[in-house]
Amino acid sequence: MAPIRVLVVDDTVIVRKLVSDVLEADPEITVAATAPNGRVALQKVPMVAPDVVVLDVEMPVMGGLETLRVLRDEHPHLPVIMFSSLTERGASTTLDALALGARDYVAKPTNTSGILDAREQVREQLVPKVKALGRRRTASESAPPAVPPVRAASGRASRVDAVVVGVSTGGPNALVEVLPALPADFPVPVLVVQHMPPLFTKSLAERLDRASALTVREAADGDVPTPGTVWIAPGGLHLDVVREGGAVRLRTQEEPPENNCRPAVDVLFRSAAAVWGRNALGVVLTGMGHDGRVGAEHLTRAGARVVAQDEATSVVWGMPGAVVRAGLADAVVPLGCVAAEVEDRVARRPALAGTG
Repeated sequence: MAPIRVLVVDDTVIVRKLVSDVLEADPEITVAATAPNGRVALQKVPMVAPDVVVLDVEMPVMGGLETLRVLRDEHPHLPVIMFSSLTERGASTTLDALALGARDYVAKPTNTSGILDAREQVREQLVPKVKALGRRRTASESAPPAVPPVRAASGRASRVDAVVVGVSTGGPNALVEVLPALPADFPVPVLVVQHMPPLFTKSLAERLDRASALTVREAADGDVPTPGTVWIAPGGLHLDVVREGGAVRLRTQEEPPENNCRPAVDVLFRSAAAVWGRNALGVVLTGMGHDGRVGAEHLTRAGARVVAQDEATSVVWGMPGAVVRAGLADAVVPLGCVAAEVEDRVARRPALAGTG
């Protein structure tokens, strides 16, 4: 298989070299070209035909957002990964870039990171995303999509007391499509784990709150999950639920990462299975890796249902694909149908839904 061709765009020579060296060290990747700003990058795209572009956010001459707009017009299917600083401004600009069509982002190493730490951060965060997006782009489009196995629902559908959602690569745009489609009187709480660092989840919650009829908040330790409210796991912390007496509360904690993630979907799903049992509804959306598969096992063992996004509408079908291939999903639906699927399942609440 031919190596994935990457165009690296950054105004800093040392950053271009660091990123290029890390990418070139992987035999499945080659750096087709580098560029110091967006204008040069746009000139090089037709010349080197990259499979993926790694694009700095802030650059002179032509910045990342302006460059991205042109790329989306001229090369709409070319995956772009933003290279963003871990600041409040960087988080906001990165979410702007994702809304404009960037597929994902990677946080730049901080100024306090040594060169070895910086290389390791780039290797851990950037290389898997380049591979996931590059391989999807270069995969044959002629082969018909495989029909995934779907778990046969057994028994009468139980009421839904809470919806728990796991999402990663492509998640902000997926959530922008799903959450605003839910009505203001949605009768149960929604808990979301989106793989993101601190500051980013706060900005994401604020944007989703403005776009949705539901109230969307970044979760805080001790919050009570109330109907009609969406709680986003804070970056850098796991989110789970615990039952204290008769009340369910949210808990944020710093246990070790799972699946190289914190927050991790598995943590939330396991706790939802323990607290709500068959009355939880799991939803797994687009994302790289397999976080959520083990948690989905806990949910299905407890009798709960799990809905997965389909491959065709996922930016990366890693997380939902892992759930589907394990036979844990009892529905596989396109992104545009997820909200309706969730609303329909929540609406099937028996007359005694307020008890138990």
